[in-house]
Amino acid sequence: MTPSAVRTTEDGVDGLRFDAITKVYPPDLVALDRVSAAVRGASIHAFVGENGAGKSTLMKVLSGEVQPDSGSLMVRGRAVRYRSAREAIHDGIGMVHQEILLVSELTVWENVVLGVEPVVAGLWGLGRVDRAAARVRVQASIDAFGLALDPDATVADLSVAARQKVEICKLLHRNVRILILDEPTAVLTPQEVPQLFAELRRLRDSGRTICFVSHHLDEVLDLSDRITVLRDGAVVDSLDTSAATMASLARLMVERDVVLTARRASQLAGAPVLELRALTVQTRPGLTDVGPIELTVRAGEIVGVAGVEGNGQSELVAAVTGSRPNTGGTVVIDGNDVTHATVLSRRRWMAFVPADRKTEGGASTAAIVDNTTMTHHRLTPGFARLRGRWLDRRHARRFAEDVRTRFTVASSSIDQPLGSLSGGNQQKAILGRELLIERPFVLLDQPTRGLDVGSIEYVHERILQVRADGRAVLLVSADLDELLRLSDRIVVLRRGLIVLDVVAADATQVMLGSAMLETTPADAAAGLRP
Repeated sequence: MTPSAVRTTEDGVDGLRFDAITKVYPPDLVALDRVSAAVRGASIHAFVGENGAGKSTLMKVLSGEVQPDSGSLMVRGRAVRYRSAREAIHDGIGMVHQEILLVSELTVWENVVLGVEPVVAGLWGLGRVDRAAARVRVQASIDAFGLALDPDATVADLSVAARQKVEICKLLHRNVRILILDEPTAVLTPQEVPQLFAELRRLRDSGRTICFVSHHLDEVLDLSDRITVLRDGAVVDSLDTSAATMASLARLMVERDVVLTARRASQLAGAPVLELRALTVQTRPGLTDVGPIELTVRAGEIVGVAGVEGNGQSELVAAVTGSRPNTGGTVVIDGNDVTHATVLSRRRWMAFVPADRKTEGGASTAAIVDNTTMTHHRLTPGFARLRGRWLDRRHARRFAEDVRTRFTVASSSIDQPLGSLSGGNQQKAILGRELLIERPFVLLDQPTRGLDVGSIEYVHERILQVRADGRAVLLVSADLDELLRLSDRIVVLRRGLIVLDVVAADATQVMLGSAMLETTPADAAAGLRP
């Protein structure tokens, strides 16, 4: 199927133009308000803005996943209207989403050809996949684009960075000329980002056009040729990257100056709040995923946890929250031995923001007010009446409105389903639910993933206020800058063990990267793996 061409002008390079694109979601949420922007062919064009500014919606219009209510899209000099992502890919446009959509059990080459498999020729082929030919073609694509992938590797065994390259390879294998990347570095370690950027630049230099959405302004300035800034669904400026700075972009995004570096005041840590003593976690027979771990987080202290994804962070978080039993050791929160306590009972002393907001943080189909009430209706004074038998809905709605206002959750009302919000706004609602209720211990797992610069500034301020209030914070983050800005101490997990415990003021990205990857500091500075 081909896209329905409305009007054809002279052919050009792989450039595109949005003309007055408008998209309104019921009942009255204006996601895009007459957006006009041009993207030059064979360039890297960044789209930035606050959560809910319209970036992802605009990219979904380009990829065929969303149809605009009005306006036009010009691609290579032709006005087109894509009715599906399949049509856009057929016309050479493809999108790599934040959530990687691969079949983990299949190999790299099987994922790349999935849906476009070559078949054995001749009558006796009977539609069977020509596996040898498919693998050869995928290897040719890998070599042609310098993606450094093993076509026979199983996707489940790959790093997140490698899986992202498989997604890119899938699109290039389908001869996509315009690539869209939505937050491509959100789940990468700092050491993996330079390699991705080098590959994207190589693709641009080979004639591909790349559109990408990012909240990391330093990365935008490093990678892009041109930048479009959106605010409240409208374009406020498009400019060459050479004319922009982090401060100027932040000001365009939020209409005010933004403090880009958190200010952590000196203070003495208090008594132990979280104590992990010889903690071990075993999820597979004969293999210990985590431990033994010895870790203490004190009142008025932020302890950051760094590590390459898959080195025990998620198991550690699960053991602390109680969602996965530890196989050895003890967990103590605020003087209470909770080693064998339920998840709910631990929440009496703990606030928790999970990394996966969709499956753990909230219920997508439930209203914002219901999501901000979760757990509190069982444990928090004011939410329940008659000994907890009835929910005080007035109190719940006041609290939800407070979360919505103070955490700037872009929504039409607190009755709007959580899943209808942008990912960043979902995250802000969950953060508000947890941080506005006082608990002595706060566990934050990737708290600013997917947030814009203004929201990150506010969340960092809230985290530091939690510390100033004397609460203990365990902060798990893939953002080393965030850990260095906020933490008093940083521990590095590698293969389930703490391999470094350092005062944050004495730490550097190179030191942390070296510990994370088991490389020398010189290798870590160059972004090299062992």
